[in-house]
Amino acid sequence: MTQAALAQALREAVLAQDFGATLDPQDEGRPIRHFPSIDLAVAAFPESGPPVWANVAFSREHPQGLIAELPADGGPVRNLRFLADQRDADGNSIAWRPGSDWSAMDWVPLAGAAGEGGGRVVAPYPASLLKLMVLVGIGRLVDQGRAGWWQSLEYGGRERVVADWAYDMVTWSSNEATSALVTLMHAAGAIRRDGGREVRNELHALFASLGLTTLRLANTTAEGGWGNAAGSGVGQIQMTAWDTVRLLWWLDPTAPRAPWLAADAPRLSPESRNQAMHALQDQALHQVLSSGALAGVPGWVPGLPARLPSRWLQPDGSLQAGEVSLPGDLRRFAAGGEVWFAHKTGNTENYASDAGIVRGIAPRRRHYLIALLTSLGSRYAPDSRCPTTWRIPALGAAIDARMAAWLEA
Repeated sequence: MTQAALAQALREAVLAQDFGATLDPQDEGRPIRHFPSIDLAVAAFPESGPPVWANVAFSREHPQGLIAELPADGGPVRNLRFLADQRDADGNSIAWRPGSDWSAMDWVPLAGAAGEGGGRVVAPYPASLLKLMVLVGIGRLVDQGRAGWWQSLEYGGRERVVADWAYDMVTWSSNEATSALVTLMHAAGAIRRDGGREVRNELHALFASLGLTTLRLANTTAEGGWGNAAGSGVGQIQMTAWDTVRLLWWLDPTAPRAPWLAADAPRLSPESRNQAMHALQDQALHQVLSSGALAGVPGWVPGLPARLPSRWLQPDGSLQAGEVSLPGDLRRFAAGGEVWFAHKTGNTENYASDAGIVRGIAPRRRHYLIALLTSLGSRYAPDSRCPTTWRIPALGAAIDARMAAWLEA
């Protein structure tokens, strides 16, 4: 499969889901007034041959999709102009309301986005996918001797080791754990504010050194604030699918060499990489591209066929992970599945995202990276226990079927 063929396959997979027919409760249950924003990227690693990658983007302005122009070395997108998401003075996401008028909004270019021409793409807020960036930031602090995975960290009246905070932040998306680790980044000097504004952000410097300049974790606070109310959140924290896939490539211990990186590019130590991969592999929230955790919800639609980590299952097969409880006997998903999916999800009312590393469970051999960021949050979900429309896991299943047919031929 060529880059062009993969891009066309991703585009066709999105169009086949008919996202424009998604019902919007905020618009009296009518089909969504504007085609949703969908940023999707995949990098595949054939057993014989070089890596193959592609990125496609959709929005109300581009409902048939745009294919990103990606250089031969896997560097930044060339032909898409990414814009930062928006919120109003009250902290509300305004770009995704049924009556929103993009032509009347003042858009801010996403810092570091490549290209002045081509189609413009509003990058949806990544929601809790942002915690992947925090995880990387903590790993760097540990590797620099400014923090330790096994050091105690107090937050909110609780004292735990950093590794445990990080594990909960990733596996069941604990917001408290995220805040605890944000305080650590500030306390260690990796992020510094002065006069009410951010004057130092070493995470941004790391991403710039890796060529991932659309990854931004801006305007968090020393008290652990990272949401809209703290002055961060929507419009301040950004990710794009292609840069997220490349961050995963940088993390994946079994991926081939990343061709856009210099030999002296920063790396995580084996210990920090192992900590990150351990948390991603134990992900409990298989609810977006993969959907095994939702199999007890009426109307369930299968997604990317990932094995569910058994550690989260109760004796009756239901799932309990931190504050997350999901019904049904899910034991067949812990015993079966075709792939391991080491990933992180994100979800709010307006956003759903998922990104991770897919590896086939023997005898299956596929290996690829995938990242999806969308404006299809829980307001479009068919059930209060779902983070998004069933069309998203259906998309995950369709993409995986194409990848399996190609990578395991």
